[in-house]
Amino acid sequence: MHCWKLILVGFAVALLSDRGTNADSKPVNPPSVVLVIADDAGWIDFGFHGSTEIATPALDRLAAEGVVLEACYVTASVCSPSRAGMLTGRYQQRCGHEYNLPGEAPRIEGGLPLTERTIADRMRAAGYATGLIGKWHLGLAPAFHPTNRGFDEFHGFRAGSRSYFGNEKLTGGDRGYEHARGADRKSEVESEIAYLTDTIARDAVTFIRDHADRPSFLVVAFNAPHGPMHATEDDLASIDPAVAPNHRRIYAAMMQSLDRACGSIGDAIDASGRDTMLIFVNDNGGATNNASDNGPWRGMKGSQFEGGIRVPGFVRRSDVVKPGSIEHPVSALDLVTTAVAVADGDLAGLDGVDLDPWLQSRTTDRPHQQLFWRRGPVAAVRDLDLKLIRIEGHGTLLFDLRADPGEQQDLSPERPSETIRLLAELAAWEGMMIPPRWTTGPMWRENLLQKHRMDVVGREAERAIP
Repeated sequence: MHCWKLILVGFAVALLSDRGTNADSKPVNPPSVVLVIADDAGWIDFGFHGSTEIATPALDRLAAEGVVLEACYVTASVCSPSRAGMLTGRYQQRCGHEYNLPGEAPRIEGGLPLTERTIADRMRAAGYATGLIGKWHLGLAPAFHPTNRGFDEFHGFRAGSRSYFGNEKLTGGDRGYEHARGADRKSEVESEIAYLTDTIARDAVTFIRDHADRPSFLVVAFNAPHGPMHATEDDLASIDPAVAPNHRRIYAAMMQSLDRACGSIGDAIDASGRDTMLIFVNDNGGATNNASDNGPWRGMKGSQFEGGIRVPGFVRRSDVVKPGSIEHPVSALDLVTTAVAVADGDLAGLDGVDLDPWLQSRTTDRPHQQLFWRRGPVAAVRDLDLKLIRIEGHGTLLFDLRADPGEQQDLSPERPSETIRLLAELAAWEGMMIPPRWTTGPMWRENLLQKHRMDVVGREAERAIP
């Protein structure tokens, strides 16, 4: 009898052990994920990227506690298509969300196509509470509303921009700040919005505190430092007068408020006691109209040069991921895949790579050989360190980013075989995409072509082309 008892105990232990290691089992207590998106900030305008003019102490601390993505790329150089890629984990050209909104799309059609699963859909299916706070910019019609796209809660505005100060005229409109939980929706009292960046941070901290007892996924989509150029008097007064001209001082004050807001989010995560992956990324390169600076990179928002698509980013997960950096190119699509993977969610159809091996063990090979971009008449491919930009009606540019990171020397005339090969690779990728569902009109098309002229040299010349 004693022998049989020992056999049964051993069988039970083995069964429990097998259940604990079964690849199909869900994590007992998976981490929460907070994705913070800044809007139109310049690459060099962060201390962790070397800024000596604009102070970002809170973000610098969070970046130092995490893994800085030294070559982080978004899938588009303007807001809405970049967010379409970022919030689906798929090249937005797969569903035709290639141009900015509203563009020339009818209101009922202009939005992230309903055929696409969002990251919130995937995280909610994995058992996560989901929320989005701040800027949406993925469709104004009711069908596109965040609470119809996988988010349990939405606290923010649906348009691409709005006043940073309360404005009663915005109440109930596309730029009004609303609170939505399912079908229950109400507007924020505009007179209570002292400064929008602070309002977004307040709601983010509340969400983190309210969901400290379960896994949650939160997108905090700041509109700072996107225009309009609004800053508080206190923030402006604290900026060194040496920061000039005045437009740049306002931008610096907006960056200061963004930094303070991100610091409060980091503090709320730490206070929650939950294992949380914090991802920070910018939606595209610094804009031509907000006095931002992309530092060593050629080009600005709207451009396929590095300054339009290479953005600040880091991943922080205290006590799990050791601080450091990843030098190889990574994509915002990878950040989505990594978040879904850590939640043990469904990865089917995603275009990104789970960065866990690079975050955990600093794997030395590259996550990607190739990355692709297209917005109407201008498309690009990066293949290892070669980058090709194809400009409709104006030929092709080829750069060696290792030798020429500032994209100053076009190598296409002297390296025709590589130019032809990359044009073929770009065409093969395009063959898997669909045509744009809408455009943004002839003026923006012409501006896009002008941005890629090699004789447009220097930041001021770039800023002259919106």
